[in-house]
Amino acid sequence: MTAPVRVLVSRETDDEVGAQMIGALPGVEVVRYDPNNDLPDEDRDAAVLIPPYRSSHRPIPLLAQLPALRHVQLLTAGADEWAGDVPAHVSLATARGAQAGPVSEWALSAILTMFRQWPALVDFKREHTWAHRRVSADTLDGARVMILGAGAIGTATADRLRAFGAVPVLVASTERDGIHGPESVPGLLPYCSVVVITAPLTEQTHGMVDAAFLAALPEGALVVNAGRGKIVDTDALVAELQTGRLRAALDVTEPEPLPEHHPLWDCPGTIISPHMARTVPGTNALCYSVAAEQIASLVAGERPAHLVIRH
Repeated sequence: MTAPVRVLVSRETDDEVGAQMIGALPGVEVVRYDPNNDLPDEDRDAAVLIPPYRSSHRPIPLLAQLPALRHVQLLTAGADEWAGDVPAHVSLATARGAQAGPVSEWALSAILTMFRQWPALVDFKREHTWAHRRVSADTLDGARVMILGAGAIGTATADRLRAFGAVPVLVASTERDGIHGPESVPGLLPYCSVVVITAPLTEQTHGMVDAAFLAALPEGALVVNAGRGKIVDTDALVAELQTGRLRAALDVTEPEPLPEHHPLWDCPGTIISPHMARTVPGTNALCYSVAAEQIASLVAGERPAHLVIRH
């Protein structure tokens, strides 16, 4: 009889649902672990590690304590924080697609918040001011919206935008049917009133939204970052925002967390959320459902669908 595959699942409260899902898989044994402490000797034969989602808990030191480790299964859509640490013989997979709904909803809500001037309206309400016609609104109907990243989150964002009459312009690392490649970006930017960043952080996307990129956007354009903070040159963005030429809605920043006295906090035409676009009820269950599918494939001797590192 084949021994079950031992899978490490965090003891964090948020991971209770995951422990139940993974534990229900045939041929799997769940081992709960503390991501902040060394593993006990009896748990070091685990073959699969699921790190908790919270970025403050990155149990990288545990990798050296797992000589039988075969696979690291992430609960995130991106893998940039792990790709350089996973040993060469260990595969790495993401929970791609699990967060597409919540993050695309955040992107749409951020655009509508800025287009319909809700920050100003909230201020007028606080001041008991009837400010009819003191602010002008934009509309998504007919707006061209560049989406950097044509993965699950980017395509879900495009679908939501189409429902409002917007024209999504999808950009990916390589050109394909209906999707532009990076070489097309400079020529497209002057015609886009919004840029939504949903791309993963890679060597190619690091600093992609730089001073030249931002300068090519039309006056009043909105930069929405739901991807990674390091994709945007923060100093260049601050310079544009301080003049009032561009606007921004940011769920991620560089640095992160954003220091208390960072100039981004005081930039006009800017809203900031603390890296919580995915945070809605049930998101962890969605992430673990994708993780369970990946691990089930692994146990069956198949290749998980969302591998980042393949061996």
